[in-house]
Amino acid sequence: MKFNRNLGILKKMIKYCDEIDDAGNDYGKSLEVLENKSGYKNSTSMCILQIGELTTHLTEDFKNTYNKVPWQDIKKMRNIAAHNYGEFDTKRLWDSIIYDIPALREYCEKIIEQLSSKGE
Repeated sequence: MKFNRNLGILKKMIKYCDEIDDAGNDYGKSLEVLENKSGYKNSTSMCILQIGELTTHLTEDFKNTYNKVPWQDIKKMRNIAAHNYGEFDTKRLWDSIIYDIPALREYCEKIIEQLSSKGE
C-alpha cells in the first residue's frame, strides 16, 4: 500500500503543529494569555483549522490504517474554528494546544519515519 501523497500532508500538519508551539513561545504559553491575547487565540485557531482541512486530503485507506488519532474529530475541530466566528471555546482550544497537538505531531512523525523506512 503506497502512501506517498499522504506524506506531504503529514509534513504540512507538523508545520502547523510547530506554528502553534511557536505562537505559545511568542505570546507566553498559558490559558490566561490565550484568553486575553486575541493574536494567540486567532493564530492557534487558524492552525487548527488548517490541520483539520488537511485531514480531508488524506486517503481513506491511510486514515483506516493509521487510526490511532481521531481524524474525524480533528475535522470537527476545524469546523468549529471555521464556523463559530470567534466563539471558539478557549478551554477546549487550550486542551488541544497542550495535549492534542503535541500527540498529533508525534504520531505524524512516527508515521513518516515508518513509511520512509519502508521506502514509500
